[in-house]
Formats: sequence, C-alpha cells, structure tokens
Amino acid sequence: MLAEKEIIDPSEAVLIIEGLNEIKDEITSGKFPFDLSFEDIHMNIEKRLTEKIGAVGGKLHTGRSRNDQVALDMHMYMLKEGKVVMGELEKLQSSILGLAERYTGLLIPGYTHMQRAQPVLLSHHLLTYFWMLQRDRERLHGALKRADLMPLGAGALAGTGFPVDRKKVAENLGFTALYENSIDAVSDRDYILEFLSFAAILVMHLSRFSEELVTWSTAEFGFIELDDAYTTGSSMMPQKKNPDVAELVRAKSGRIYGSLFALLTVMKGLPLAYNKDMQEDKEGFFDTIDTIKLMLPLFAEMLKTMSINRASMEAAVDDDYLCATDLADYLVRKQVAFRDAHHIVGKIIAYCHEKNIRLRELDKKTRSQFHPSLADNIDTLLDPAKVIEARKSRGGTAPEAVKKQLQLAYETLKNDHRIG
Repeated sequence: MLAEKEIIDPSEAVLIIEGLNEIKDEITSGKFPFDLSFEDIHMNIEKRLTEKIGAVGGKLHTGRSRNDQVALDMHMYMLKEGKVVMGELEKLQSSILGLAERYTGLLIPGYTHMQRAQPVLLSHHLLTYFWMLQRDRERLHGALKRADLMPLGAGALAGTGFPVDRKKVAENLGFTALYENSIDAVSDRDYILEFLSFAAILVMHLSRFSEELVTWSTAEFGFIELDDAYTTGSSMMPQKKNPDVAELVRAKSGRIYGSLFALLTVMKGLPLAYNKDMQEDKEGFFDTIDTIKLMLPLFAEMLKTMSINRASMEAAVDDDYLCATDLADYLVRKQVAFRDAHHIVGKIIAYCHEKNIRLRELDKKTRSQFHPSLADNIDTLLDPAKVIEARKSRGGTAPEAVKKQLQLAYETLKNDHRIG
C-alpha cells in the first residue's frame, strides 16, 4: 500500500516484503533470534528486518504506531480464535442433540428449588442446554462482528499525515469495516470485553450443566455414570469415582469471571487515548481463549461417553406426588378456582404424608371427602407418562412437542446463517 500510494519506492516495498517473509519463516521454524531488550514483537521484527535489508527496513514503520499495530494484532487474533471457539461450541451442541435423540422416551423428575416438581423428558431437560449454547453462539457472533474493524492507520491517536489507503489495507487483511475515529481505534477494548462477557456467560452455563452432572453421578441420584477418562479415583477410598472434569469445568467460571472484571476495572477510569494500563488486556484474554478451547471439546466428549442409568431415572419418576399439579388442574376443569384447587391438593398430600401412602393408594371414598369430583377415576392423572403427554404446547415436554423441538434444534444448528 505504501508503494502504491508512492509513499515509499516500489523497489523498497519488494525488499521489505521479501525480508518479512524470511522473518515469518524464521518465526515458524523457531529460529527467530528474539531479544527482550527490544521491548516487544514489533521492535524485534523491525530490528531483524534492518539486519537483513539494511536501512530500508526502518521504512516499515512509515505512517504507523505500535498503538495501532498492537490494536490490529488483537483484532486479528480475536477473529481467528473466535472462529475456532465457534466451531467447538457447535460440536458441543451436536453432542447434546445426539444425547437428547438417543433418550427421547426417558422420563426424569423436573426440579425447582432442588425439590421434585413435575415429570419431564430427559431429552427436554438436555435441550435446555442446547438453547443456552445457541444464545452463547449468537453472543459470540455479535462480538466477532464488532471486532471486525481495522484500526491500522490511526497512528498513535491522531491518524497519519501520509496519504495512506486504509480501505485497501482493510480489504487485504480481511476486514469488512474501518474505525472511523483514530482515537477510538487505539483506545477501544470493547470487543475484548464483549468476548470476555460472552465467555463468562458461556462458562456459567457449563458450570450449571457440570453441577447437574456431578449431582446426577452421586449414589443418591445414580442417574448417570461418567466414563473413566473423565473421572479419577480417590487416593484413600478405593470405591470412589470422582467427577473431576465436570468439577474443573465448574471451577473455571471463577477464572474467566476474574478476567472480565479485571479488564472492566482497568478500563473504567482511563482517559483517551492510549495508556500503558491497556497492556493488561492481554493475559486474561489469552488465558480465557485457551481455557475455553480446552473445556469445550472435553465437555463434548464427556457427554458422548457417559452412561445413562434408566432404572434409577425411572424409579425417581415413579412418584405420583409429581402429578399433584395435574390433579389441581383437573379440579380447575371441574370449575374449581385454581387457588382453591391448589389448597385442596395440598391437603391431600399432607394426608398421604401422614398416612405414609401414595396418591394412587387413596380410595374413591377418601378422595371424595376432599372434593366430590375426586370420586371419579383419576388414574391417568397420577401416571407420569400420561401427565407429560398433556404438555403439548410449543416448548412443552410432551413427546410430540420435544420431537418438534429436537427437529428445530437440528435445523437451527445446520441452517443458522447469522452464525459461523
């Protein structure tokens, strides 16, 4: 570009490009003589270029500052690594879909306040995490879109007096847009903060999923068994199988939250434009990307290899108290106000607790004492499989609703052109 705009001679541009390609090869092969006395990567490269081609190497820096060079590096790095993260997110979503499809007919208790609430399909429960990750992908897509701005040409903060062609450079580097304000170009770290925000929400989702996997793998639940590759034994107790990977994923949330809050704190009081404080944008950002790239494929494989204990899940859902809401709804259909129906069913549950019996063990005469309509045959209302069949509304847990949801999830993953 400098040669095309006649800022430097074309022969000098050829020398510089040849020298830079040789340096690239040295770096790739591990033979580049890095020298910490030259402060940063840019000064190291310029010094090496001058050694190779002479004083012409100093013209490399024409119209540039390390401020806009470093900003450019960070944008390019985020765009490159963000695409890798996007791909790993998609693979994890695919693992969840595979698991949900494999167990479409299996029921589990749904919980609120960690108390058994209503029966749901395991597939329905798992698909919750698919949609969480879909929103994460959309957030990442937005962050990458706003990182797709080229800062080069902003100089230290005021632009450059040379007639540079920023648009041409942006096209050559694969950017679709430019910063329109030179001060903004060198002082903006919003795109990094946005990536860290995406990452913090993502690991929160993974932490919630991990918490359930840890809980479900306990003897008290016994819903799943994680593969040996993702667990360890105890150093003292030979019977134990510790869910280490799930626990470590859960723990990483604190690490990534820390990187987000650290950079927010660095940026909150900075005057325009560049300040040395902004060097603190890198360590947490690099660590977050490395951490996510490590976590996502491990999590995907952990899901693919874990075993589902059907018997434990079926035993847990064989609890007709889970159908109490449907019993109240039945009374509502008999023209009882919902609040009154709720109170009636609550009294029935209390009676069953006192007598240590199940709802389905109540005879018609006893039921009718709570409300005359309960003298009818209500067996289907106390069958969890029948109960979920009634939840046919869009997004519900009925088998036909979940089948449609699963199909939509596959289509979303395959055809969402806003992302990728």
